[in-house]
Amino acid sequence: MSALATKLRQLRADAGQTSSIASARSPITVLPERSAAKSKDTSPSTHKTLSPDLRRLLQRHAQLKRGPAYLASNDRDVPGIELSPGLRYTEANVDWLAPPDIVDAAFARMESIHHRRLLHFDTETTGLAGGTGTRAFMIGAADWHDGRFRIRQLTITSMAAETAMLRTFASWLADDTVLVSYNGKCYDSPLLKTRYRLARLPDPLTGLGHLDLLHPVRRHWKGQWENCRLATAERELLGVVREDDLPGSEAPAAWLTYLRGGSARNLRRVLAHNNQDLKSLAGVLLYMARLPHQ
Repeated sequence: MSALATKLRQLRADAGQTSSIASARSPITVLPERSAAKSKDTSPSTHKTLSPDLRRLLQRHAQLKRGPAYLASNDRDVPGIELSPGLRYTEANVDWLAPPDIVDAAFARMESIHHRRLLHFDTETTGLAGGTGTRAFMIGAADWHDGRFRIRQLTITSMAAETAMLRTFASWLADDTVLVSYNGKCYDSPLLKTRYRLARLPDPLTGLGHLDLLHPVRRHWKGQWENCRLATAERELLGVVREDDLPGSEAPAAWLTYLRGGSARNLRRVLAHNNQDLKSLAGVLLYMARLPHQ
């Protein structure tokens, strides 16, 4: 039970106790229906007898039952094309690094991998706690395709579009795909597996190779850097400094605001943040692949 509900119940109980004490001091006269209605009209309004705390809590409780109110925004443009109702797709092909045919993955204690098998992926979600209540509202994936770095992003603009998003992402995976992520083994991959299971869809992730860059980064630079976040790794290794970047912690609010009729501005910033995450994944991967073996 939430703290708000607990406090509300306590205040209601207190108000009830006050009424019973007052009743004990004076006998109650039962009025006929017409007289009761007249009495209701002429007596002071009920809300005037409530304490300010109880009145505020009752108002807040009513607002929560109705849901948060947002002013409708005219800025509702989410980039991309609509693959199906509520599912937006964006694709960009950029000149970003030049991978060798075979990527040396010894730094991650894995065998060498052809760069065409690599799929960098990152999700934006409704929270960091995980569990069945957390869902991905955006999945970004990037690979080298026809000599360029291809960035594909799926964004859902309605709850009902999640299944379509999961099916589309599954179609991008092959049996020999090797996933590249940053803390994806502990967070992104388990989260998506849960969403596939809840949607009663086959899980396409189990059995795939997975190169999680967080762990080798920690082995090399833990204690030397202030932390081993992706933002730190991209700054230290690639010289990437983000400007006007929306912190990942604000991504859930950006999506929920849009769902409730608010502006799409911050949702577009989430797309830009996810885009840079994918580029940084590839950059950190190739940087570490060139490190001398230890």
